[in-house]
Amino acid sequence: MNKHPLMRAATATAAVSLVLAAAACGKAGSSSSSSSASASGGGSAASATGSIGLLLPENTTTRYEQFDKPLFEAEVKALAPNVTVKYANAGGSAQTQAQQATTMINSGIKVLVVDAQDSAQIKSSVDAAKAKGIKVVAYDRLAQGPVDAYVSFDNVAVGHLQGTGLLAVMGSKATPSAKIVEIDGDSADPNAADFKAGFQNAVKGHVDIAYDASGLWKPDVAAQKATAAINQLGASNITAFYSANDGMAAGIATSMKNAGLSHLPLTGQDAQLDAIQRIVAGTQSFTIYKAYKPEADAAAQIAVNLLTGQPVTTIAKSTKVNGSGNTVSSDLLTPVLVNTSNIKQTVVADGLYTVAQICTPQYEAACKSAGLT
Repeated sequence: MNKHPLMRAATATAAVSLVLAAAACGKAGSSSSSSSASASGGGSAASATGSIGLLLPENTTTRYEQFDKPLFEAEVKALAPNVTVKYANAGGSAQTQAQQATTMINSGIKVLVVDAQDSAQIKSSVDAAKAKGIKVVAYDRLAQGPVDAYVSFDNVAVGHLQGTGLLAVMGSKATPSAKIVEIDGDSADPNAADFKAGFQNAVKGHVDIAYDASGLWKPDVAAQKATAAINQLGASNITAFYSANDGMAAGIATSMKNAGLSHLPLTGQDAQLDAIQRIVAGTQSFTIYKAYKPEADAAAQIAVNLLTGQPVTTIAKSTKVNGSGNTVSSDLLTPVLVNTSNIKQTVVADGLYTVAQICTPQYEAACKSAGLT
């Protein structure tokens, strides 16, 4: 697996022995790229001008507004203080994102960084940007079309880590007769397919996926699917729930609680604050932490390199083929499984959350039992 320079500060997290998964892990670190690279025409990133567009897909998942946007903007500012970042969030609508892309293209941006709401539909926007000479970076989700670079995590590894983690939590109950309710992300998101593939590969032959549905990354939809599964299979027949991310896990946890199943294993992903609190409280087994800072930093560095005419392969050292058949230079970072045993060494050590933010009065006793306070 490709190790990005941003992950070299991973000593604390890499030293953690995860109870639930024997997977290599990394920890968020700071940028190691220099802002003094020469620009085409003899300039430098420090003196570069122009604008970079940043399009994020939705605001239901807390990470985009709370972390990705400000971290990306801060890194661009550090590397190229005279470069402007223009930002828009699609609010979960592929049509809105297409309109936002058109607006940015017409505004004269030089680089477009896009986390596609729909990886196939965004292709026309990518094509339009390239026709105007605009460089395109796919962020977190691999967009279709002639993309110049891609920054994300190894998303098949994310799903595999979820699967091995779930089997570990289930322990002796991980048998072919165990019935798993699997609630995946939106099929329009290529990451969802990768998570699903990694998860199913990990649990194949171990358990029965008795109910397989899409939660569309929406907590309310995931809750409806979980309730439908409970009604269809019978509450006493369900062994565990797989949720592709933490937002949906929140909805699933509510349905489980209403059915008296809050003790069953439940997965997640994204290391949302409410998920960390559910892990402390014992109503979610673990989450998968994809450190936002190294991902946002890498995207910003690549965007600045493209703006100044520098190569991206010094950062994006891997390749990945997108849905339209384009081979894209890629930087794939390492995911980390987080449970009660390593909350301090991961999300707290990285400054994502403080112990005080996690251990509100509602979770004070659980935090003490988990060794956080």
